[in-house]
Amino acid sequence: EVQLVESGGGLVQAGGSLRLSCAASGFTFDDYAIVWFRQAPGKEREGVSCISSSVGNTYYADSVKGRFTISIDNAKNTVFLQLNSLKPEDTAVYYCAASSIGCTTPAGMDYWGKGTLVTVSS
Repeated sequence: EVQLVESGGGLVQAGGSLRLSCAASGFTFDDYAIVWFRQAPGKEREGVSCISSSVGNTYYADSVKGRFTISIDNAKNTVFLQLNSLKPEDTAVYYCAASSIGCTTPAGMDYWGKGTLVTVSS
């Protein structure tokens, strides 16, 4: 069974940090780009960060550049997203997804997690 399971979301004050995890089962990350998306109420789903271990590509949205860091633990088949200097506008459900074609739009994703909620208070 193919699964992506996010964890690590929660409530944090502005300026604080969280570390999100995306654990995969039923497939390996080796040949996939792993993408973090987020969706706030009333807004479109947007790409936050992406990493491709095989190609070495990385991506950060301008809004999070310098604050968020994506990384992979290959032994645990888990991708992390470190969220630092959080702002209220970072509040959203964060989803991880996997794509065999690279860092692209939601339509290009093969697998999705159910999401984890990040709430940043002011």
